Amino acid sequence: MNKNVGYAIALALALAAPFYGYPVFLMKLLCFALFACAFNLLIGYTGLLSFGHAAFFGGAGYVTGYALRTWGWPTELGLLAGVATGAFLGLVMGGLAIRRQGIYFTMITLALAQMVYFLALRLPFTGGEDGLQGVPRGTLLGTIDLGNDTVLYYVVLAIFIAGFALIVRTIHSPFGQVLKAIKENEPRAISLGYDVNKYKLTAIVLSASLAALAGATKTLVLGFETLTDVYWGMSGLVVLMTLVGGMGTLAGPIIGAVLIIALENKLGDFGTYLATHTGVEWFGTLGESVGIVTGIIFVICVLMFRRGIVGEAIARFGGRAARPAA
Repeated sequence: MNKNVGYAIALALALAAPFYGYPVFLMKLLCFALFACAFNLLIGYTGLLSFGHAAFFGGAGYVTGYALRTWGWPTELGLLAGVATGAFLGLVMGGLAIRRQGIYFTMITLALAQMVYFLALRLPFTGGEDGLQGVPRGTLLGTIDLGNDTVLYYVVLAIFIAGFALIVRTIHSPFGQVLKAIKENEPRAISLGYDVNKYKLTAIVLSASLAALAGATKTLVLGFETLTDVYWGMSGLVVLMTLVGGMGTLAGPIIGAVLIIALENKLGDFGTYLATHTGVEWFGTLGESVGIVTGIIFVICVLMFRRGIVGEAIARFGGRAARPAA
């Protein structure tokens, strides 16, 4: 019951958000939140650390942007093309990577993702270092004009809710229980007769598809796609979001994504404000030190909040609430 109340409050806040905040920034938060949730499905509930999710996120963005700008596809088909691209990349990369475990799995995903990065750098349709520019938003179902930021916000919110609901349903399904069993004790899952590689590959494809949906939606919102989204640093960023928020929790990746993206976007403004009111000119350079600040946050979380923000909250306050009931 408490969880349902929390979902209701979060939905109410999300519905009211565009009237109090900048819709484009809020849409960017939703895209990265979905990206982090997709990654968490793989690492938090299957135990697979992928360092190649940038390939799904950015690859889908390029395909969607090209389909909308050059081919003139409807918005829905452009997004579906991006999701299909992510699913295909997930199938290929997962099929190769699941042959190994642990750090070897992670390194294979990183190597394959870097191949996608170099393809994005060299292929002519991607725009190289300039990226894809001028991607149109178009209309939804041929009637709803997505050029309006507020209208597009609610479309992006609906996409996020659908993706999040799919993740929740997956986690609580028999398939999700098998994924948890593989994470906790893979040899025992094998002894029970489960084809663990089949389950792993399915989880990778599903995670890649949701990450691709986030990347395709981000390209639609911002109107461009660049190499930043396929670079290995984006894979590292989503790892940071998930660990800071709380790996293996539903709300943790969302909290982590909001915190990291808000920090990246608002740190410069905050530094300027401090420099103006304190007279310390160094504060004005905070916007250029985002990597240092996020690194410090990561170190603090590893040392003091190993379960992440949400994980620690559940461990402390959830345990206290459960003891009286017991």
